[in-house]
Amino acid sequence: MLEVRKADTRGRADHGWLDTRHTFSFADYYDPDFMGFGPLRVINEDRVAPGQGFGAHSHRDMEIISYVLEGALQHRDSLGNGSVMRPGDVQRMSAGTGVRHSEFNASEDELVHFLQIWILPERPGGEPGYEQKHFSEDARRDRLCLIGSRDGREESLVIQRDVDLYSSLLSEGHTLEHRPLAGRMLWVQVARGGVAANGERLEAGDGAALVDEPGIELRGLRDSEILLFDMGS
Repeated sequence: MLEVRKADTRGRADHGWLDTRHTFSFADYYDPDFMGFGPLRVINEDRVAPGQGFGAHSHRDMEIISYVLEGALQHRDSLGNGSVMRPGDVQRMSAGTGVRHSEFNASEDELVHFLQIWILPERPGGEPGYEQKHFSEDARRDRLCLIGSRDGREESLVIQRDVDLYSSLLSEGHTLEHRPLAGRMLWVQVARGGVAANGERLEAGDGAALVDEPGIELRGLRDSEILLFDMGS
């Protein structure tokens, strides 16, 4: 079964400095049909105005992944970490027993566009942690590049959950295939461009859940950027 979540059906909030779209219920947006998918709890697509951002705020018991599409995102947290992320940079923050962080647009004249992803950890109360890595365009071009996993294999970020997260820069006309182990669920999120997922057309901002499918075939309808989640229950 493949169920599509169209971009224009997502929740939206426009705060002036922040234009955000919610694939799943988040903050003031509530949809009982979209509370998450397996351990995947949040996919927010955020566009933050120059020089603006999220002041220091707290999280706990969540794996938080930031994936930058355009611009520069500045991060600081109560663990003493600080960085500026640009396209190709991916960050994982394990909130665990509690952490405070802030995220700001590091530019005074350019928008920053990024995805913030929340994954429920295997168990509450873990030790907070932080990790950031760069994944080159070459590493992601027309292949599924593993950027996050439970065991950190292939130099991916370590996620405290049985989730394999892949990124791909898929060229127009190119096809990728992925076959999960039995009993696993897939979610594909189109960040940019357009793809056909098992023949179903998906545009930028669209997502799709796959359950009890033997695999997924992704064909680039245009040059595209996608994320694929392969998850245990």
